Amino acid sequence: MHFKLIVALIEEGKTEPILEAAREAGATGSTVINQARGEGVEKSKTFFGLNLETQRNMILLLVEEHLSRHILERINQVGEFEEKPGSGIAFQIDVEDAVGVSHQIEQLTSVLEDEL
Repeated sequence: MHFKLIVALIEEGKTEPILEAAREAGATGSTVINQARGEGVEKSKTFFGLNLETQRNMILLLVEEHLSRHILERINQVGEFEEKPGSGIAFQIDVEDAVGVSHQIEQLTSVLEDEL
């Protein structure tokens, strides 16, 4: 079984809706890293020398490759990345190998047999 890593950098308030959408689309688990920072095309605004930045979260999803595009599209839809500039980004990376995922493989095998 081959996996992809989906990385989503999102507004803090969208974390739960995106996690729910990813799970409904086939993700079997996630890791959330809180309070990430980042910059887009536009620099962050400042007020008296203080940066006015919204907190971001990073969501990591190790997903089966056949489900990855569908999950990525659902994350995009719920996060409104294309509609609202600065609301977040998501991308996927090929994973060469993974350990500690045998329980997920068992669960995904039946799902993939139904879909393929």
